[in-house]
Amino acid sequence: MNGVRGEVRATLGGEERQLCLTLGALAEIETVLGVNGLEALATRLKALSARDLMAVLAALLRGGGERDLADQISDLKLDPREAAQAVSRAFLAAAE
Repeated sequence: MNGVRGEVRATLGGEERQLCLTLGALAEIETVLGVNGLEALATRLKALSARDLMAVLAALLRGGGERDLADQISDLKLDPREAAQAVSRAFLAAAE
């Protein structure tokens, strides 16, 4: 894990996973949520549906090198709080 790069570890489905808000992940998130720009994204992130949360989490997992898991995210038994906390931690790490 590279903290300088903004990578974070999160427990998802009982396993430690790596997430990272890369530029590619950010672009994917903007596309999935139908927003353009960071201000619009910040507003949109305040009201995520479960589907949105899974899409954002998948993008962050891909950014962290967890591509296979990201592609199978709908098959995982995820705790919504764990998922939301993981997303939050990834965005906070990118801001540091």
